[in-house]
Amino acid sequence: MENKKKLTNSVGSPYYEHQDSQTVGPRGPVLLQDFVLQENLAHFVRERIPERIVHAKGSGAYGTFTVTHDISHLTRAKLFSQVGNSCRMFARFSTVGGEMGSADTERDPRGFALKFYTEDGNWDLVGNNTPVFFIKDAKKFPDFIHTQKRLPKSHLKSKTAMWDFWSLNPESLHQVMILMSDRGTPHGYRHMHGFGSHTFAMINDKNERTWVKFHFITQQGIKNFSDADATKMKGENPDFAQEDLVNAIEKGDFPKWKLFIQTMTEQQAKEWRWNPFDVTKVWFHDEFPMIEVGVMELNEVPRNYFVHVEQAAFAPSHLVDGISFSPDKMLQGRLFSYADAHRYRLGVNSHQLAVNKCPFAVNNFQRDGYMADDSDYGDKPNYYPNSFSDVEPDKAYQSFEYDVENTHVANYDRNQNDDDHYTQPGLLYTKAMKPEDRTALVNNIVGHLGAVDGPKRDEIINRQLCHFFRANIELGMRVAQGLGVNIDANALNHSK
Repeated sequence: MENKKKLTNSVGSPYYEHQDSQTVGPRGPVLLQDFVLQENLAHFVRERIPERIVHAKGSGAYGTFTVTHDISHLTRAKLFSQVGNSCRMFARFSTVGGEMGSADTERDPRGFALKFYTEDGNWDLVGNNTPVFFIKDAKKFPDFIHTQKRLPKSHLKSKTAMWDFWSLNPESLHQVMILMSDRGTPHGYRHMHGFGSHTFAMINDKNERTWVKFHFITQQGIKNFSDADATKMKGENPDFAQEDLVNAIEKGDFPKWKLFIQTMTEQQAKEWRWNPFDVTKVWFHDEFPMIEVGVMELNEVPRNYFVHVEQAAFAPSHLVDGISFSPDKMLQGRLFSYADAHRYRLGVNSHQLAVNKCPFAVNNFQRDGYMADDSDYGDKPNYYPNSFSDVEPDKAYQSFEYDVENTHVANYDRNQNDDDHYTQPGLLYTKAMKPEDRTALVNNIVGHLGAVDGPKRDEIINRQLCHFFRANIELGMRVAQGLGVNIDANALNHSK
């Protein structure tokens, strides 16, 4: 018994009676004075924190990122200052629409969130397993997510709501086609690519800006479930992706992704035929080639899921010097919203939790709030300027600012080229998909869109069919035939 640790309460006081409550006699009522009972119950009913509004079902792991190719001419970020640099990192993968208890093989995009612990602070790259998204403006985001969640009355998910929104927002077509392909049901998290999705900026030591997109290419190879196999796995093992990731790392089969970037000069951005900051569009690889940068390896399963995975707080606003944002409207909305969501879920001091804590120096004048810890600040002043501390702003880290002198700040208009929602989805169908991929896409759309019901069913289906036809005539015809919708080919050709 000498080597056993003593059982204690939360403030370190040892106690013995852990399994039996204190009562009035052997059969009497329980006494309120049993403080151990009260403490255990009080903590138990407070163990859960607010669930993430989106990306609630997720898995995470620690690992390393190593720079393998020189891009120091593009960015002054210290991580990329030389080949061979390495840092610890944390990755969290997730589904978007499901709750924590949902299946992780659902047809859904997958979150791909990365946290790099660099000497210049933590850098978060918060993206998905797709290079595009459903909408291009964050103002639409709450409405979009409501269609992926449960209806107010029935508390059931609704394919009708999904297709109603998508059909009324043709900008969603590119992402919808990816989602409805077998890429919408990846075989776990190890066999999918990851994307920053948005356009970001890199700033070099000459204060020159280059636009950039981030791509993490899986080294395990792409592998997807068919629709039928994904549905079967939902019933057999709703935690398939979590189990697959944990088992691979535990047996030493560490998953890896190579980081590539695409770059675009400011002049190219002005001249490109689409808005380069539109997250519903991709940059073509033949115009903007992939440049290899480094490799990410996941090699450590967190020892406590709640502490490290559930409390992980990612935000696109967590940037480091040399990496910045762009005018992407969707990204601009996320810069505030993500950090604010974690202030709500975890508290204003969530950055002090182990998974979120910068392992290097943190010096600022923020103090107090729930769960405050003085390990970084002690008795240092909580205001600036002051005559006592040695913390001063460093001009070397001055932000790269936009030139807004001649910009109309209050502007609700879209760029003129933002309304081409069909060219790229059409190319996705004809150029990027093999014949078997097209067949799977059509079958998945027919099964999903065919579940739309209610008095607006025909209106929603016909509206969505118009989008498919505008992207590609063959795609539209095959979906229409699968749904049993009679299309007048002559009228269709005349409308072209």
